[in-house]
Amino acid sequence: QLQASGGGLVQPGGSLRLSCAASGFTLDYYAINWIRQAPGKERERVSCIRRSDGSTYYVDSVKGRFTISRDNAKNTVYLQMSSLKPEDTAVYYCARDRSNCYGANDYWGQGTLVTVSS
Repeated sequence: QLQASGGGLVQPGGSLRLSCAASGFTLDYYAINWIRQAPGKERERVSCIRRSDGSTYYVDSVKGRFTISRDNAKNTVYLQMSSLKPEDTAVYYCARDRSNCYGANDYWGQGTLVTVSS
């Protein structure tokens, strides 16, 4: 299973680090997506880190502000979010992708709420 954590309330311009801890499987064998859903909007894939080479994908709206990384020793993927904007407010989910970042997500974490507001 996947356990997402680290969300909270932050002011615009602030930072948060989300964590996605895996149990029951070796996270390095899979790609991991961070996906968010804002109120009244469709889900949006924010970032992905591929298995093996660890190459990454970011949606244009977060490029240069978010960084995805993986700690194999802790079996955890992180999403470091900086320069946060109100439009980043959403529930953030991590998901295991068996297709190496092509979106075939088979396990999801429970979601963690990020609220960016002054």
